[in-house]
Amino acid sequence: MEGIIRTVLVDDDKTSLLTLESLLVKHFQEVNIIGMAMTVKDAISLIDETKPEMVFLDVNLPDGEGFDVMEGVSFRRFQVIFVTAFDKYAVRAFEFSALHYIVKPATFDGLKTAFDRFRETREKDEDIDDRLTVLKESLKGAQEKIIIPSSDGLNVVKLGDVMRLEADDVYTTFYLANGQKFVASKSMNNYEKILEDLPFSRIHSKHLINLVYVKRYMKGKGGSVIMEDNSEVEVSVRKKADFLEKLKAFARFV
Repeated sequence: MEGIIRTVLVDDDKTSLLTLESLLVKHFQEVNIIGMAMTVKDAISLIDETKPEMVFLDVNLPDGEGFDVMEGVSFRRFQVIFVTAFDKYAVRAFEFSALHYIVKPATFDGLKTAFDRFRETREKDEDIDDRLTVLKESLKGAQEKIIIPSSDGLNVVKLGDVMRLEADDVYTTFYLANGQKFVASKSMNNYEKILEDLPFSRIHSKHLINLVYVKRYMKGKGGSVIMEDNSEVEVSVRKKADFLEKLKAFARFV
């Protein structure tokens, strides 16, 4: 990455701040830490005063939340990397929102992943309001939505409207119940991971389906599934048993 990245760190835990600072100084020489804050009030003042390019922002602060910082600043032309305690539902919420994040305690691998995302979007002038809304709704357990990043922008989609996903090398095509489809610039493996606790099933190396929209299972060596839009999706032999178990459990549940 060319150029110095003016960076602000915001965390109410002094140890976490020092750990993050140490890792950044040691492994990411392009980062210039221009200030640190431990409260919402101080973070807002610091960001507006220093106008950083990147902010590491703790989700929970003593006088509010990281969202309060985002809503309170006048200067917003920076990218945010949220810092969160490990919780699989919180992590899934970040994945849904397509926002950068690291999990405490900070590690080199976690920072490298966040920086890879940062590099991909650094030159894009994107408003993050939609992504913040998706994140807040997901963290509060509201109607979950997912951000689908594509070559021409971001698409905000309700998870309940997603009928199935199809892999195409490093891309994934989302098929919605209303007939729309979006090509995401992320692999199927990424979406399988964040949807694992929801009624979705990976039935083939190329196919991940929403069990809500399954109309019929056709027997065969692996068999196939008929979806509500009458599309037929192949089930691999290797995935068959797991899929049928999930389908039966889901049918009993609903």
